[in-house]
Amino acid sequence: MSFRTPHSSHPLILDDVRGAQKMLSGVARMTPMEGSRHLSHLVGAPVHLKCENLQRTGSFKLRGAYVRISGLRPEERAAGVVAASAGNHAQGVALASSLLGVRSTVFMPVGAPLPKIAATREYGAEVRLHGHVVDETLAAAQEYARETGAVFIHPFDHPDIIAGQGTVGLEILEQCPEVRTIVVGTGGGGLVAGIAVAVKALRPDVKVIGVQAEAAAAYPPSLSAGLPLAVDTGPTMADGIKVGRPGDVPFAIVEELVDEVRTVSEDALSSALLLCLERAKMVVEPAGASPVAALLSAPETFQGPVVAVLSGGNVDPLVLQRILRHGMAAAGRYLSLRLRLTDRPGALATLLGVLSVVDANVLDVGHVRTDPRLGLTEVEVELHLETKGPEHCAEVASALRDAGYLVIG
Repeated sequence: MSFRTPHSSHPLILDDVRGAQKMLSGVARMTPMEGSRHLSHLVGAPVHLKCENLQRTGSFKLRGAYVRISGLRPEERAAGVVAASAGNHAQGVALASSLLGVRSTVFMPVGAPLPKIAATREYGAEVRLHGHVVDETLAAAQEYARETGAVFIHPFDHPDIIAGQGTVGLEILEQCPEVRTIVVGTGGGGLVAGIAVAVKALRPDVKVIGVQAEAAAAYPPSLSAGLPLAVDTGPTMADGIKVGRPGDVPFAIVEELVDEVRTVSEDALSSALLLCLERAKMVVEPAGASPVAALLSAPETFQGPVVAVLSGGNVDPLVLQRILRHGMAAAGRYLSLRLRLTDRPGALATLLGVLSVVDANVLDVGHVRTDPRLGLTEVEVELHLETKGPEHCAEVASALRDAGYLVIG
């Protein structure tokens, strides 16, 4: 069955995705789909999480990489493959190559997280560290391909990659046939394009919505202009979808088939990651949590049942710790205060007693005694507290003021 019209500008049809699904049988897992009671309550309709964070290598990337490498000619396989990635694509290419008996070289940035470097090596790739940003790493990989004849495996800008990622869409329709909206994190566009090809062919009534980080959102201006545009990307915790320019192949599909591309803030991303961990018991990287961030940002705008694709779970533990703190602060679960009190024995104990009464958990206390702004007998105390939410934060601040403390901020 083909859904492509004579006016379609992209090279993929449903049969391509179905062929990829057969190729991936026994290789990629059909990842589970879990309901979310909390998100369902917010949206006012059932919300399900498609858990690609539980896929082999921890993300959907294995699907496209395996299909792409499987399609190489014998002489191309003999030359080996090369890729550039800070994490998920690297691991997908490494495992796919090992399963197919193809030599792989993966270029990664010098600052790539050590767990991702180790995992890529363990999956069988030769890892070369080059450059401090992905663009430098990408250039090195392409130069290696020119010098050695190795086949460069692009992370999203190839029909075979997109067909492999589209198998996620076929699984969604099988696992949740009543779905009305699918929400997908979007960087270069390979995953959302593949899902759209599969889903729109079988269920054109289903909305497919892409989600990008505000600091790295190339699709909205590109869609407005009608062609892929390069944008300057800012810092974002969602490094997995930090792409400065849409791929040519996925852009044509997104432009034709994807209903909408939204953006989400850093606060929404960290809150989404925290929600996935606390409520769904899912370890998800910020890029993988971007669909949940979109649901949290505007829950009333989604028609259910909704499927949010958790596209990856490869997050460095140290980064996860920082993001969780950011998410708790955004959710009103952390409170930082500075206040002044008289520098005398027992003053700090009295202050902590007030906090104990209002059930605020003290995480850290800092003293400043030598600031010229302070009086001779004054000390400034900086407090970092764990609280129960915005209302509790207000209660803590009010209790301190009622006790006579000058709360500076």
